[in-house]
Amino acid sequence: MSHLIQQAFTITQTDYEKRNGNRGLVIWLTGLSGSGKSTIANELNTRLFHQNRYSVLLDGDNTRLGINHDLGFTDSDRTENNRRVAEIAKLFMESGNIAICSFISPFQKDRDLSKQIIGEENYFEVFVDCSLTTCENRDVKGMYKQARKGELESFTGISSPYETPANPQLILPTEQLNLQQCAELLLNSITERIKLRN
Repeated sequence: MSHLIQQAFTITQTDYEKRNGNRGLVIWLTGLSGSGKSTIANELNTRLFHQNRYSVLLDGDNTRLGINHDLGFTDSDRTENNRRVAEIAKLFMESGNIAICSFISPFQKDRDLSKQIIGEENYFEVFVDCSLTTCENRDVKGMYKQARKGELESFTGISSPYETPANPQLILPTEQLNLQQCAELLLNSITERIKLRN
């Protein structure tokens, strides 16, 4: 790998941000399946779009149907899944986009790696907090029932652990707050982060 050299380009992140009217940022939503991550991410993206902000949505299921289709759900595959997504999100962020990432990302070490790749100053972690019981009751994809029957291996919360984030920038308790409240709280929390530098 010693023959590889980082290529420098004429247009910088600052140039993109000035054109876009917002700073680049990666918002990383983590939580159990069924906690509300994708729904909140979609609502935030919609609001940013209507504010004429430059944002992009990266979702766990969608990326596993595409760029990460070759990965399973072993611990090492989950790590590689998160690594790839973090690298993609970083590219979007460096182009002045607000990258909204919706991923279970159950392990603290993998979330720490994502933060390291993206850069702490550009990484905003959101814990979408919802109890396993409520997520199972929602079971929007029917996967908890399959996992309980042993039909799904390494399913987070059932046969594979979820490690609660150690120090997220924001916690959204979706059993207490509705979608609009969560989206509003998240949007308000990132407003200063996406303002252009003077």
